[in-house]
Amino acid sequence: MGYKIAVVGATGNVGREMLNILEERQFPVDELAVLASRRSLGTEVSFGDKTLKTQDLDTFDFTGWDIALFAVGSDATKKYAPVAAKAGCLVIDNSSLYRYDPEIPLIVPEVNADAIEGYKNKMIIANPNCSTAQMVVALKPLHDRATIKRVVVSTYQSVSGAGKEGIDELWDQTKSIYNPTDNKPPKKFTKQIAFNVIPHIDVFMDDGSTKEEWKMVAETKKIVDKDIRVTATCVRVPVFVGHAEAVNIEFEDHLDEDEARDILRESPGIMVIDKREDGGYVTPVECVGDYATFISRIRQDSTIDNGLNLWCVSDNLRKGAALNAVQIAEVYVNRILSKR
Repeated sequence: MGYKIAVVGATGNVGREMLNILEERQFPVDELAVLASRRSLGTEVSFGDKTLKTQDLDTFDFTGWDIALFAVGSDATKKYAPVAAKAGCLVIDNSSLYRYDPEIPLIVPEVNADAIEGYKNKMIIANPNCSTAQMVVALKPLHDRATIKRVVVSTYQSVSGAGKEGIDELWDQTKSIYNPTDNKPPKKFTKQIAFNVIPHIDVFMDDGSTKEEWKMVAETKKIVDKDIRVTATCVRVPVFVGHAEAVNIEFEDHLDEDEARDILRESPGIMVIDKREDGGYVTPVECVGDYATFISRIRQDSTIDNGLNLWCVSDNLRKGAALNAVQIAEVYVNRILSKR
């Protein structure tokens, strides 16, 4: 049995990745609609060996459609997601608009798939922030074993997290470094991103943190456990695709690094590559196009009683966005739609 699926924002980086992943994972699609704003109307996108033309989101009727994967910004989501939901189509939203609504589930399937039942509240499910998604996949199995008290995370986030404009700015600035007459001042980012790092993602908040850092705190609490204390420093780095994170974890109980390594190896969605030798770890460029969240550099933290450090890398356009949304759709199909 197949289902009627709409991809909203199909011409963007995440929307195109959603189409790729639906095809790769052989999602049971009976009918597929690719939707975009009027300025992108008629743009062609690929789905397997098919070429599809985008339809107008503004006039699309969601009645009779099963799932809509939203990969547009919060403003468009605010306008169109309730329309789709009211028509009986489940919305899986990649924007930040609904993540903190207590009536809307925020789901990472490897972590809290049971929260899918909350879809009944508003026919909307939220996809987490890209930096949160990969981290909680690693935290959950360790939390189940030894109970996490506190997490200190520093992120190294690629420019694709800022969309096509971020990718273009890194590319253009990198070229201009070698051609001084072709100056490319920052537009998307607050400072030069080529050959630089910027400790600033999203807007600043009153306490001095950025909204990206606040998202990691709030979303980890909602997805994993409200009692976990999290502090984050989020940094934009000159990498096209792939987010990396250095994660320090303090537990209630002692957890040996060898046991932690074994737990993570057996956990869904995780690939452990952890050799104490040159190159015995995974970097962002190596994770691109992969489904897994890669964990390396697992080691005790001798400065606290029950501490571990680890290195976490994932393709932010996949696990951080498109893949997670498709996985949520798979859970919805398997647990809800197939039982009707």
